Amino acid sequence: MNGNGTTVLRVAGRPVGRYVTRPELPARLSPRPYLHPVTTLAGTAVTELSPADHPHHLGVGVAVPDVEGFNFWGGRTYVRDRGPTELDNHGAQRHVTFQLRDPDGFVEELRWVAAGGELLRERRTVAAIELTDLAWALDLTFSLTNVTGNPLSIGSPATNGRPGAAYGGFFWRARKEPSAPEVLTAGADGAEKAHGRPADWLALRGGTWTLVFTGATGQTRRDPWFVRSGEYPGVGSSLAHDARVPLPPGDTLVRRVVTVVADGRLDRGDAAALVRRAVNP
Repeated sequence: MNGNGTTVLRVAGRPVGRYVTRPELPARLSPRPYLHPVTTLAGTAVTELSPADHPHHLGVGVAVPDVEGFNFWGGRTYVRDRGPTELDNHGAQRHVTFQLRDPDGFVEELRWVAAGGELLRERRTVAAIELTDLAWALDLTFSLTNVTGNPLSIGSPATNGRPGAAYGGFFWRARKEPSAPEVLTAGADGAEKAHGRPADWLALRGGTWTLVFTGATGQTRRDPWFVRSGEYPGVGSSLAHDARVPLPPGDTLVRRVVTVVADGRLDRGDAAALVRRAVNP
């Protein structure tokens, strides 16, 4: 870790990701640690930070728009019967310590705090895994524990009345290019067919790169994917797809997403093979 609060992930000695632990951001962006830039092994950046269309999109990380009414996503809050609304309800994720830190990964402890104090304690595990000369994988697990002593619940704009907007959890804001990236799963083509549905894996294929996302635990595989390609390129999980997720005092919610980062445009066979190798290296 260097003096400005960042640590660099490496694969076979090559830097592939920069993790910022203490970003200096306005409260409206829900400050939180993030990975940016994340690159292919050839050096192509496949993330964006605070793009003009969504300044609160911060590379790769964990973000939730509604934890008991507090916004840990950034930007406006979707309010039932009112729509997107500017509220003074933003929380922040605060880095506490690295329990382990190596060139190819780390284990981190974070506090999710808002006006009411600390709501969640997170343990985040990140690993960079070498796969081939053209591909590596980012393995990210987050565990959220309710530390308040009171029941909490996790929601989304979808559970608050906005259909199709069940974002929240793992989120990857991808590289924006003149042409929208292609979206494919094992059995479907296009963002419209992939969005809002579970899939064993989901690929975002750009001009010279491919990202392949997979849920690496049973519960994560059951979460539908949140997918955008035309308006902006982004892929995330949907923790609260059609109902709020209860989190009683002391309970822990765990999710693991593994992402293959590849140079070139992978076909379905190559995408599936690399996912299998990434999940069970």
